Amino acid sequence: MRLKNVPGSREAIAQSRFVIHDPQEHKGKWEEVFGRSAPLHIEIGMGKGRFLMELAALHPEIDYIGIEKYSSVLLRAIQKMEENELPNVRFIRMDAEELTEVFGTGEADRIYLNFSDPWPKDRHAKRRLPSRQFLDRYARILKPEGTIEFKTDNRALFDFALGELEPAGWHAEEVTFDLHVDERLMQENVMTEYEERFSSAGNPICKYIIRRIGPEA
Repeated sequence: MRLKNVPGSREAIAQSRFVIHDPQEHKGKWEEVFGRSAPLHIEIGMGKGRFLMELAALHPEIDYIGIEKYSSVLLRAIQKMEENELPNVRFIRMDAEELTEVFGTGEADRIYLNFSDPWPKDRHAKRRLPSRQFLDRYARILKPEGTIEFKTDNRALFDFALGELEPAGWHAEEVTFDLHVDERLMQENVMTEYEERFSSAGNPICKYIIRRIGPEA
């Protein structure tokens, strides 16, 4: 469940140096934020930041941006950064629908979607982060060879996500319906809080890695 109504969370976020408060001003210029030229990876719906920060610690050569729309959850990530600051991580509080207003064409190398809200009602399908509507947004900010990695324990959402690929012009490079029994894909797997909880309860974790279909396909 999402944390809600944590007193003072918005104020703490507004004062944090780990949060980019005017992200639209950095569109197409994110290298300036990190002070170097490096691959840019984005996690959408980062929760408390465990996944993103573990990746950043493992890969200091990559810059990471975590996007989270809930202030009370983002506050937890900020607190983790205060305990263990990482120079290659920054946060943005925003809705994923605003992605193309914040990132320029071909600016990102990879996008992570982890345990996204399933929006189970059919009328809300376009709000699902692996929907064709969002895939179009991702295509605009990713490099042509950029990839998306999606993990979920929700099989219905995963089946929906797979069905969106071809109509949206994407193809799957990797697909598993039980990540934790796939020794090859687990070699570099970094778990989120949700993943650890769900897998411990015996829920199989689904994952895909996708790339846009090129003109030669």
